[in-house]
Amino acid sequence: MNHEMEKLVTKYPELSSCRQDMEMAFETLVSSYRHKGKVLLCGNGGSASDCEHIVGELMKGFTLKRPVDSEYRQRLLEIDPSEGEYLAKHLQQALPAISLVSQTALMTAFVNDVAADMVFAQQVYGYGNEQDVLIGLSTSGNSTNVIKAFKVAKALGMKTISLTGKNGGKLKEISDVSICVPWDETVDIQERHLPIYHTLCIMLEKEFFES
Repeated sequence: MNHEMEKLVTKYPELSSCRQDMEMAFETLVSSYRHKGKVLLCGNGGSASDCEHIVGELMKGFTLKRPVDSEYRQRLLEIDPSEGEYLAKHLQQALPAISLVSQTALMTAFVNDVAADMVFAQQVYGYGNEQDVLIGLSTSGNSTNVIKAFKVAKALGMKTISLTGKNGGKLKEISDVSICVPWDETVDIQERHLPIYHTLCIMLEKEFFES
């Protein structure tokens, strides 16, 4: 863990102020995954793209190979001796993560029929369990739909992690962990969010899949 953190703050010295919160975020995510939890993610605009990016790093191999274990491989072979090996070879172990920005039909229906600012909150209510973690990205820390999702998550007993800008906004006040990068402009904040979540994804992958 410390090695990846050192690499991050060496490359981006200004992010040394985020190190303690990153370590807390890492421990929160490890605990969730060890208890069979999953990660839900939400954000708007560029932060929505970051949600998709994070899911891509968690749900498949990132810097390591993640072959299925021998027991599962054997089950696949028993189900289909002719194709079991292909299935096993082309599957990768995953850290379960769902981007809440991707559910187009549900989101547009809910925005139209119910309330636009509750579009993430509804999904948290539907998908979330006590062992899960909600990650919200908001450069201002004041995105209304993300804040409402965090409140619903808290009521479900979920842990919450926010990635924001310098002051953290309202989101910081209701987050279990808030990683506030020391910048004010949206473009600068988003540029620093990426190396932070890359580092967290690398750390998680090594925690669960490095032999």
